[in-house]
Amino acid sequence: MKNVIVGQSGGPTAVINSSLLGVYKTAKDRGADIVYGLVHGIKGLLDRDMVDLSTQVKNDLDMDLLKRTPSSFLGSCRYKLPDIKGNESTYEEIFKILKEYEIYAFFYIGGNDSMDTIKKLSDYGEKIKSPIRFMGVPKTIDNDLAITDHTPGYGSAAKYIAATTKEIIRDGLVYDYPVVSVIELMGRNAGWLTAATALAAGEDCEGVDMIFLPERIFDLDKFLDKVGELYKQKRSVVIAVSEGVKVADGRYVCELADHVDYVDAFGHKQLAGTARFLAGKVAEKYGVKTRAIELSSLQRCAAHITSRIDVTEAFNTGGSAVKAAFEGMSGQVITLKRVSEDPYMCITESADVHFIANVEKKVPDEWINKDGTNILEPLVHYIRPLIQSEITPLWVDGLPRHLILQK
Repeated sequence: MKNVIVGQSGGPTAVINSSLLGVYKTAKDRGADIVYGLVHGIKGLLDRDMVDLSTQVKNDLDMDLLKRTPSSFLGSCRYKLPDIKGNESTYEEIFKILKEYEIYAFFYIGGNDSMDTIKKLSDYGEKIKSPIRFMGVPKTIDNDLAITDHTPGYGSAAKYIAATTKEIIRDGLVYDYPVVSVIELMGRNAGWLTAATALAAGEDCEGVDMIFLPERIFDLDKFLDKVGELYKQKRSVVIAVSEGVKVADGRYVCELADHVDYVDAFGHKQLAGTARFLAGKVAEKYGVKTRAIELSSLQRCAAHITSRIDVTEAFNTGGSAVKAAFEGMSGQVITLKRVSEDPYMCITESADVHFIANVEKKVPDEWINKDGTNILEPLVHYIRPLIQSEITPLWVDGLPRHLILQK
């Protein structure tokens, strides 16, 4: 038998289920007997919590719905596998379960931490000479995976962010007095999402006034001085800031106001409140009306405004992972390589997971302006093709219809 298994991990996206569909459909087309779906990622495997995907995706309509369903259909987890050395019992249990279910290939859809899981499983599999193939399928709205040109999920998040930023800018212009709006975007150490606000600028929109990314040190005094100059010149000032911007001493800006208590299994602090803190400082210093706008989880799963390019590439990366595994590859992550700018075109390749797991790709310094208050045209040029075209939801009773896991 050729059974395969697939899981989803980390934060969700609007197109992660397109990758799941790519794995499922391609595996079935290639002769897989059963395609199991892990419920809540690797944790679901340890709990023996899995479903036969053929009982969930029964026909073409289900496939269309899955492609249009946001977030992780199978559920997710932030479960960190222990280091192999000294913890072999965990891996023995995992491989025992995989053998029990006659698994030929294991696919994991996720970002940096998920690729760490693939790395550890493939390393242990190689150590014990297991025939099981382990493949990573890239996913993250943060766009911070190494080697790949970009990651599925980013294009749709960027599209939502750019469109929403245009609407925020329009909203701020209705009054005859100054309004300072601070938009907070996700991005702990990489500013790719925040950079997408620059796409709002065009012949019908003046765009944001400043953009602050975590790749540069944030100077609060210079920020306030610049805001003071801007609000005297125009009615509406709109600023985009990454949640992960830090001041010179290494503290996150949000930590200047509130202590951050929650830390996940991978050591990541929960970041929130950057926009509130900065808007409060502006109001305190200048006495002007301010707004703090946190897109928060809204930017992750806005499936009503997905990029068709993103959906297609997400599906292709899932399918390519299956093809690679069935051709004998293991310990690899599917990557996207941009081979043409006009017309835009990306192809899939693969790279050794050891060069991707736990490696963050940040915005190149040369794509940020000198004083760190905005981004430059090459970055806009890089992002714009990724947001093109749309896939329309299947509307039922005025709302988008989604496919829901049945257990």
